[in-house]
Amino acid sequence: MLTDTDRDYVVLGETRTYSFEAITRAIRLIDAGARFIATNPDPTGPSAEGPLPACGSVAALISTATRATPYIVGKPNPMMFRSAMNRIDAHSETTAMIGDRMDTDVVAGMEAGLETYLVLTGSTARADVDRFPCRPSHILDSAADLVDLVRWRRGAQRLSTCRMTIRVSIDVTPGVSLIAWTASCSSAWVRARTRIS
Repeated sequence: MLTDTDRDYVVLGETRTYSFEAITRAIRLIDAGARFIATNPDPTGPSAEGPLPACGSVAALISTATRATPYIVGKPNPMMFRSAMNRIDAHSETTAMIGDRMDTDVVAGMEAGLETYLVLTGSTARADVDRFPCRPSHILDSAADLVDLVRWRRGAQRLSTCRMTIRVSIDVTPGVSLIAWTASCSSAWVRARTRIS
């Protein structure tokens, strides 16, 4: 329940409109005993104009002021993936993580035992990949390249027995829409279904 006093938690999420007043209130609530939770540690997010401060940057500001470290409930915490897979009855062998950040998306996918796809349309450039101790399973220029990866096994296996769950975690640059990508995936799904049936 949301209240103005005696809060148990302060939850910091992603927005493009952080206010000084809200940050100040969060600091005071945490100092008064509220526990600090953040959705992700991303320091920046992409935009058409260049990087923008993201949840991790604001969390660092609040942490510095309060000496409280937030519990990260989203990426790279693998608990998010395990909970989601349990809820939809999926398995790590048939689930993939698609994202544009090595430090959260790919790490989270790897720690959850998933195949990982790094798309180069966001925060991580191809030249940055070597800086990390981990490697994605696949590197793609954009999410649109995933459409070409839709393949189905031939033979007796029917679509109803195929299960592939894809978690999409891509920061969308203003003016760029995933609607066309979703439509392309839907089209590929229908074509694959027609071939199998």
